[in-house]
Amino acid sequence: MNSACPHASALDAKPAAVTGWLPLVTLAIGFVMAMLDVTVVNVALPSIALQFTVPLTDLVWIVDGYTLTFAALLLVAGALADRYGAKTIYLAGLGVFTFASLLCGLAPDADILILARMLQGLGAALFMPSSLSLLTHAYDDEQVRNRMLAAWSAIVAVSGAAGPLMGGMLIHQFGWRGIFLINIPLGIAGLWLARRRIQAAPRRPRALNPLSHLLGVIALSSLCFALIQGNAYGWSSSPIAFAAALFLGAAALLVRRERGHAEPIIPRDLFATAQFAAANGIGFLINLAAYGQLFLLSLFLQQARGADALQTGIQLVPMLAVFSIGNLISGRMSARWNVSASLIGGVSLAAAMSAVAIFAVTPATAYWPFAIIIALANLGVGIAVPAMTSVVMQVSGKRHANSAAAALNANRQSGALVGVALMGTILHLLSDWRDALPAVYAIIAASYLLASALGWRHLRRARNA
Repeated sequence: MNSACPHASALDAKPAAVTGWLPLVTLAIGFVMAMLDVTVVNVALPSIALQFTVPLTDLVWIVDGYTLTFAALLLVAGALADRYGAKTIYLAGLGVFTFASLLCGLAPDADILILARMLQGLGAALFMPSSLSLLTHAYDDEQVRNRMLAAWSAIVAVSGAAGPLMGGMLIHQFGWRGIFLINIPLGIAGLWLARRRIQAAPRRPRALNPLSHLLGVIALSSLCFALIQGNAYGWSSSPIAFAAALFLGAAALLVRRERGHAEPIIPRDLFATAQFAAANGIGFLINLAAYGQLFLLSLFLQQARGADALQTGIQLVPMLAVFSIGNLISGRMSARWNVSASLIGGVSLAAAMSAVAIFAVTPATAYWPFAIIIALANLGVGIAVPAMTSVVMQVSGKRHANSAAAALNANRQSGALVGVALMGTILHLLSDWRDALPAVYAIIAASYLLASALGWRHLRRARNA
């Protein structure tokens, strides 16, 4: 083979010789697709419901099916990347995600769509932890690496904010299937570029601890099933009672096993201080409120206010773009005071504005007053999240940085999973938007308030790294 192509070995041996923006762009392709598919599908839900004539529970599964497998497998994906190599797992995950996107775009009914969304979440869980590791490894120069990581953070923020707008544009032009089929050419390009131009990172073999991971998957899956299907089966029905018991049993066994196992999936040192648990609790609560609200708003704007998919995407932009502004403010606040000021101040602002929304947001509220209230709450979240991440990295240190980051991401995705399921339950119980909105925003405000209390209790003395 080498004799037929004399330059092949050079390309294979030195993929990291590529400098500039190419490694960043290559790895961002998969990351952006995964980020978009967390948010973009929300805008498509009314169109999907119209075509397939499905109940609200199925719409919740379309969102949460992705988040479930994504959250449940993030930790094991990180362990697989260490054991088999980040590039190998990245390519496998991106391939699975691209194939699953094709299945989503061609799905003949809601059941197949839900299964394909779960497969998408599996792919995303595999390549998401590896992408940042590969990006860090691609740039040897520290200054260049820091600049690329800053650009990476900006791409993440912009893709999250732009998701509903991009989804609205694709649905307007091509129908809801377009939001999935657009991933096919992007995924193929990402696979080709990553295979040829991304250097393999060194392996760091460690024990996989499969039973603990399996118990975590069972606990999260049974909780998700109970929350989503409770209204359909009845909260006192046998399936829901069994799912609740399975959740409690699996969670208890997981805690017991982790305490006694020689190789726990989350190092015990991380729990030596209450700061790590508190920061993870805050991450869970923030995502519960923020992603639950996004699910709610996507339905509210279309069902209660008569917007189409494109109009919904446009109207969501001011409410979501402030996340990026909050990220920038957070860095300046932390530099002037400390990370605890950014964290506690941010979630407190989010709690206060969500409390205002309980009384101020109705189906008849004019767009701009309503948008400003939500935007200010999201601004607070944007301020809080970088500070929360900084606290976790401070507590973990370099030794446990990868495990701590994986645990935080898995915990935040679990919060998103529960938040969407909880919003679906409330909308099922309170079909009138005039009743549902105050109830929903009471839960959102309470989540942010509890996050603020955790920060004040455990993290107010946190300093900048």
